[in-house]
Amino acid sequence: MDANMPLAAASQASFPWLSLIVLLPAVGALLIPFLPGKEGSGSNLPRNLALAFLLADFLIIISVIVGLFDTHNPGIQLEERVNWISFIGLEWSLGIDGISAPLVLLSGLITFLSAAASWKLQSKTKLYFALLLVQASAQGLVFLSQDFLLFFLAWELELVPVYLLIAIWGGTNRQYAATKFILYTALASLLILISGLAIALSGDQYTLNLTELATRSPSGTFGLLCYLGFLVGFGVKLPIFPLHTWLPDAHGEANAPVSMLLAGVLLKMGGYALIRFNVQILPAAHNQLAPALIVIGIVNVVYGALNAFAQDNVKRRIACSSVSHMGFVLLGIGAIDALGISGAMLQMISHGLIAAAMFFFTGSFYERTNTLSIPNMGGLAKVLPITFAFFLASSLASLALPGMSGFVSEITVFLGITSQSNFTSIFRAITIVLAAIGLVLTPIYLLSMCRRVFFGPRIPALANVEEMNPRELTIGLSLLIPTLVIGFWPRIAIDLYQSSTNALAQQLLTNNLIAFTQSNFFS
Repeated sequence: MDANMPLAAASQASFPWLSLIVLLPAVGALLIPFLPGKEGSGSNLPRNLALAFLLADFLIIISVIVGLFDTHNPGIQLEERVNWISFIGLEWSLGIDGISAPLVLLSGLITFLSAAASWKLQSKTKLYFALLLVQASAQGLVFLSQDFLLFFLAWELELVPVYLLIAIWGGTNRQYAATKFILYTALASLLILISGLAIALSGDQYTLNLTELATRSPSGTFGLLCYLGFLVGFGVKLPIFPLHTWLPDAHGEANAPVSMLLAGVLLKMGGYALIRFNVQILPAAHNQLAPALIVIGIVNVVYGALNAFAQDNVKRRIACSSVSHMGFVLLGIGAIDALGISGAMLQMISHGLIAAAMFFFTGSFYERTNTLSIPNMGGLAKVLPITFAFFLASSLASLALPGMSGFVSEITVFLGITSQSNFTSIFRAITIVLAAIGLVLTPIYLLSMCRRVFFGPRIPALANVEEMNPRELTIGLSLLIPTLVIGFWPRIAIDLYQSSTNALAQQLLTNNLIAFTQSNFFS
């Protein structure tokens, strides 16, 4: 297999299903301003329209993946290409493969549930639900774009709705959190644009098509610089230490549905982009810098866990937990083998479901208690037994309890590291020990939070709060049931991406063998 060949030939779509997935929510966003009733009138039409469009979009995603997507084909499928702005080479180029398919499915589910979680919102409903729909289109376009410039435009577009959702409907310090979010992510985007255009201009012919860019496989100093540019640019969104500081602030101020989007989808964009660009387009540089990626992942795992102990705000503690858990994605990507990359993919899917569930349940009891301060809560298990059971279940999933998806994903990452022969035994041993420390810390800070919030002396002001309603129970079950299903039957998720991750790992191995042979030849 030639390391400079694309993973597989693309298959064409007979109907533009992927364009429909991307554009349908945007059509809904355009219709919302024309709904009867003034902004702030309390009309439920914007919410109902948004839910209808997002549900239809999610059902189309399921239909495409179940009915049209071939799990045995590692390459781009259902490709749609339209020459859009020819003088800059921009194409409306969409495609789906094993790396993007599960994340598109995750994105559709989380976005629909976040809209359903916004059921009681009454302030500026037209703007709010229009922004959710725009966000859904931008997310879908990020995962399905096969043109670098189109990907970059989608990457930038999704920043605007998130900024406004935090700045308008957030907490007391929402302006600070929203500004910090946009500054971090917008500045990082410059590195993404520079690195991507540099690769596009590096060959004999200018191209923005990702499959064609993957055939160039830049190496040497140029490849390393582009890799570092992508790593920092995408690492802000993942987030990697020390570029993570926007995340606790954003989660601390955003309302629960927006936090579901942040944790469930936006962080996964960073992991997806690292696989798509750093691994697939720059395999030579990735082979060289994989140990550094593992070191950064270990720092994320341990630092995020330690930092969680210092948080007395429930959402900020869960946000720091996300920093720790996304460190396992870096570990899996850095393992440069099929098992490690598979673990990284499974961790993104698992964490998307679990973190969204934890933020949703947090929002549920915040609506009843009007506080997220851990010292100001206590004894809630007696008045909110169902909420406690659901929150505890999501916490157990987060701490990788066997039978939950978190356990399967993290153990797969560990196995990927241990099976990697390119690393020395000492390096692998140190990596496993340090990552295990992070795993040990996770149940301590999560279960201690559950104990302080739901047990102990009951706060008199919280003695008569109401339990979760059927709508909230449905949303919670929609997040926890997939977590359990994947935990007991991980193949339902692994089969979606395994062909693509295996082919990608083989590409890395082939590139590594070529580099090793060339270095020995010239020596």
